[in-house]
Amino acid sequence: MGRTRTYEWDDPSITATAVGRSSGLDFLREMQAGHLPGPPITATLDFALDEVDEGRVVFSMTPGEEHYNPIGSVHGGVYATLLDSAAGCAVQSTLPPGMGYTSLDLTVKFLKRITADTGRVRAIGTIVSRGRQTALAEARLIDAEERLLAHATSSCMLFPVPASAV
Repeated sequence: MGRTRTYEWDDPSITATAVGRSSGLDFLREMQAGHLPGPPITATLDFALDEVDEGRVVFSMTPGEEHYNPIGSVHGGVYATLLDSAAGCAVQSTLPPGMGYTSLDLTVKFLKRITADTGRVRAIGTIVSRGRQTALAEARLIDAEERLLAHATSSCMLFPVPASAV
């Protein structure tokens, strides 16, 4: 018997036009508080922004079979999406108004299998180093017992947001 899942998301241009108008930390806090809609990927994979501090963010999700690959465990792309979001937003949380970022790379190490039985997982992103044009962040994916499930590093390019966008 087929299974279904229904979800909704808001217009992503609402959030995109807010990038750079305030500090990255304030932007993320507005999203966490629900004053700005989250990006559609959070609805697609059903994950949430739980914590935001300067240089540190935490996303969480409860994996389900809708996240599975053909061999019956959570697809590596789901791991990567959580880790990329956490690392990138850790960088974003350090940016002043008028600045944006984009990921240059993401290196992921998968350490443990995740299934629906794993329970809630958290992706904790932290800034490692930030310069004027690039930043380095890392993210750890952990389970409720703090076991490391995966680890990632990400380099990000920093750039001024065009004045017309701000």
